[in-house]
Amino acid sequence: KGAQMPKDRIEGAIKRASNKDEKDYEEVVYEGYGPFGVPFIVETSTDNTNRTVANVRSYFAKAGGSLGTSGSVSFMFERKAVFRFAKAAYDLEELELELIDFGLTEIAENEGEIFAYTEFEDFGLMQKALEDLGLEVHTAELQYVPNTYVDLTEEQAKEVLDLVDRLEGDDDVQNVYHNLR
Repeated sequence: KGAQMPKDRIEGAIKRASNKDEKDYEEVVYEGYGPFGVPFIVETSTDNTNRTVANVRSYFAKAGGSLGTSGSVSFMFERKAVFRFAKAAYDLEELELELIDFGLTEIAENEGEIFAYTEFEDFGLMQKALEDLGLEVHTAELQYVPNTYVDLTEEQAKEVLDLVDRLEGDDDVQNVYHNLR
């Protein structure tokens, strides 16, 4: 609920996870291009890969994009650990200097929260460092962060965001990443 997930999706996920008769879930990552050549990475967790790939492919096709092969888009993104926490009483520059020894690659402030980025391999090291500093981490997750961003007109961006909404509306889709600013 803290991640603004709709109640029906939470209940559905709990119901699927608690049903012992269900098959094992498999995590599958799909890559493709949406409208105006915007690259997408779609993380899914499914008990039926045929259904999931058909759904994801149809979402891309309806939006005027196409599902790609493995590796066709991932080179445009980096797998990073992202930690989000309240600013507290720390000076951003001092905090940056303190965390650089623990793998910090980038730090940013947005609306009173601090976002700390590390390489995938430094996730545990950074998490321990933040705990040792007494910082309450709101979220700690692995994300695909784009190497470059693209700017589109408002109308074009709406088409891309419609695809994002369709993908996120699918029960099997866990995360959707793109490089639209």
